[in-house]
Amino acid sequence: MKLRKRNSFTAEVYTGSLNDIMFFLLLFFLIVSTLVNPSVIKLLLPKATTSQAISKQQVSLSVTASKQYYINNIEVPFESLELELKKSTAAISEPTVVLRFDGALTVQDLVDILQIGNKIQVKMVLATKSAQK
Repeated sequence: MKLRKRNSFTAEVYTGSLNDIMFFLLLFFLIVSTLVNPSVIKLLLPKATTSQAISKQQVSLSVTASKQYYINNIEVPFESLELELKKSTAAISEPTVVLRFDGALTVQDLVDILQIGNKIQVKMVLATKSAQK
């Protein structure tokens, strides 16, 4: 009787460094996701069927539903809004203010802002969200 020694080979995959790789990938995506939009103000813009792009240097004025005012993502109280707009547009020839106005606010709130723009003689453009068909 012939007795042979059986050589059995089992395949193994070393997964010790897999935890480190997954940790670094998770860390990388967390850091990148915070850099995508670091200071975004949540607004529901009104919809429009046509749109126009502005290529000039511009100042962004955002108004939230709770009537918080932001000039270039810096919060400004309504009382000093006119002064801050003057400061922001002083160095710009033909200043254009892009008005990002929440759709939940009233027309009177919009008119109040437009009157300030008319008083300091700046062009104001209302930002809208394109209507998707």
